[in-house]
Amino acid sequence: MTYRDAGVDIDAGDDFVESIKPLAASTEREGCRSGIGGFGALFEIPKRFRQPLLVAATDGVGTKLKLAFRCRRHGSIGVDLVAMCANDVVVQGAEPLFFLDYFATGRLQPDTARRVVAGIAEGCRQAGAALIGGETAEMPGMYAEDEYDLAGFCVGAVEQDRAVTGETVAVGDALIGLASSGPHANGYSLIRRVIDDHEIDLSDELNGAPLADQLLAPTRIYVKPLLALLADVDVHALAHITGGGLPGNLRRVLPRGRRARVDGESWSWPPIFDWLRRTADIAVDEMYRTFNCGLGMIVVVGQRDCEHAMKLLRRHGEQPSLIGRVEATDGDPEVAIEKIEPRT
Repeated sequence: MTYRDAGVDIDAGDDFVESIKPLAASTEREGCRSGIGGFGALFEIPKRFRQPLLVAATDGVGTKLKLAFRCRRHGSIGVDLVAMCANDVVVQGAEPLFFLDYFATGRLQPDTARRVVAGIAEGCRQAGAALIGGETAEMPGMYAEDEYDLAGFCVGAVEQDRAVTGETVAVGDALIGLASSGPHANGYSLIRRVIDDHEIDLSDELNGAPLADQLLAPTRIYVKPLLALLADVDVHALAHITGGGLPGNLRRVLPRGRRARVDGESWSWPPIFDWLRRTADIAVDEMYRTFNCGLGMIVVVGQRDCEHAMKLLRRHGEQPSLIGRVEATDGDPEVAIEKIEPRT
């Protein structure tokens, strides 16, 4: 009896690793000291850092994977994986340095796995991080046929005196929202429930595009525009809008005694969010705490830097909106969103 008889094909796994080496090589950057295939990956912190702090983040894609399986679309899910980690690293002011992935499946299907890793490599190029290693685990009986799971790990570096902690957020600071590409990789348990309960055909079009395209749009990676902003503007805080939505994540970067006052009419919800709300009769408050509702990142800067920051972000391809301000409050940090119908 062999390991292959038990459902694990070592030769196929080795061939797969060889096939993705060029994908990893396409992400090489300053600091790389080894390619994939070893027991551990070597990386040197670039010498231009004087007193670096390392910033690490890990995440997955969640049940958005279920939609990818259903639609048989695996090419961009890897971008989501990188985005969820690299966006968490950059909000501390850090430059992503390298990324590792964990791909687990019941039976390795090399073509599908390679498309996933190609998406990971694309995400790494967008984030400026090197794909220096990972793990492919073939575990018969653990996963449904043709399904897999993903996890990602990103490490970045920032000068100690340049770390963004939110401690300097002041009364009167401006809140700038950056447009998302859709639901990113959050709220998909609710999205899938809406699809199933209402027997939605994902090929149906909304505003001229299939629902599948809008729900599987890859998460926007904000790293390069934000690094350019951090190099030119005194950024007081950054909030990546993921699980917990706008109120939950913005609150995380506010110090005690500060309230973020958000104007719900200051940006337009993308059609997919209004469609979700109306299809399933989801309360506006529930939308805000489940989804990003069109804002994937919040930037907090002083009022005097607001106009310059927005111009710089536009030059780097972002769609910024001035969405509110910081106020004083007693006690723990708060987020107050104007209780009005969102603009769509």
